[in-house]
Amino acid sequence: MKVSLIVLLLLTVGVGYSQSDDKRVKQFNLKNDLAVQGYDPVSYFTGKPQQGREDIQHRYKGVTYRFISQANLEKFKADPEKYEPAYGGWCAYAMGESGEKVKIDPETFKIIDGKVYLFYNFWTNNTLTTWNKNEKQLKEAADRNWAKIIR
Repeated sequence: MKVSLIVLLLLTVGVGYSQSDDKRVKQFNLKNDLAVQGYDPVSYFTGKPQQGREDIQHRYKGVTYRFISQANLEKFKADPEKYEPAYGGWCAYAMGESGEKVKIDPETFKIIDGKVYLFYNFWTNNTLTTWNKNEKQLKEAADRNWAKIIR
């Protein structure tokens, strides 16, 4: 009886993790199966965002990231939550304004409290500019909206 209960619990936990990874993949902003359009998430913290290399990549909870160097990959592995972009890599402004998942320009970003926030910036519409005018309220709304999406 005890053994079968333990096996059942292990199977349930395993299924839960799998579903969680699947849900993350469905909710994240992925292009060609890559997060941040292939940009190195660590590079946002070291200066200018840079495209990661095809030969240096890592899959974290179902989401694939690329890196410009082995050193950046190791930094990511040591603290992935720090380097993953907010709101699954969707536009922070749109997430706060309407709760919509809107594409981003991977080079339009802001680091807030140690987290990368990405923004739409096309056709003379740079949403980072609008975000900066009302950041506190938009961030609070975006946090609530993202929590509903990933639930």
